[in-house]
Amino acid sequence: MQILYWLLIALMVLGIVGSFIPALPGASLILIAIIIWGLVKGSFAAISIPLIVASIVLLLSIGVDFLAGYLGAKKAGASKWGQIGAFVGLVLGFFGLLPALPFGGPLVGMLFGPLIGAIVAEYIYGRNLWVAFKAGVGIIVGTIIGNLIQGLLAFAAVVLFLFTTWSQVF
Repeated sequence: MQILYWLLIALMVLGIVGSFIPALPGASLILIAIIIWGLVKGSFAAISIPLIVASIVLLLSIGVDFLAGYLGAKKAGASKWGQIGAFVGLVLGFFGLLPALPFGGPLVGMLFGPLIGAIVAEYIYGRNLWVAFKAGVGIIVGTIIGNLIQGLLAFAAVVLFLFTTWSQVF
């Protein structure tokens, strides 16, 4: 039972890391681990609070993800084309398809892809280069702030799970 518990904790830690890194699963891994623990224990009564909190964290994470990027883009004056460009840049960067980034792999691509995509899309949309750069940076800053909030929410959900289940195992 302890081995499974530690494996689920490792899955939750991976979920925390995924909450900080764009395009990786985060809160959903934590929720899955809590559900597995409930199934193994045969009762969800002992983990009802962590399960509810993890579900809320998952929903909040989805909302924070969209809202933070949107607010960052709006604050910097980005158009919807900049947001679309950021998404395309994220996808292309993740798969290593950005010609400007022949190094670094998916993580570097996920960091710089949205910035490059937003700048290119804003520039094509008809803005000058400085405005396009400012919009791209705004989208990235919003996304980073959103990821930090998601990571903190995920961390809190895992701490609550540990607090409520530790005595069941040890």
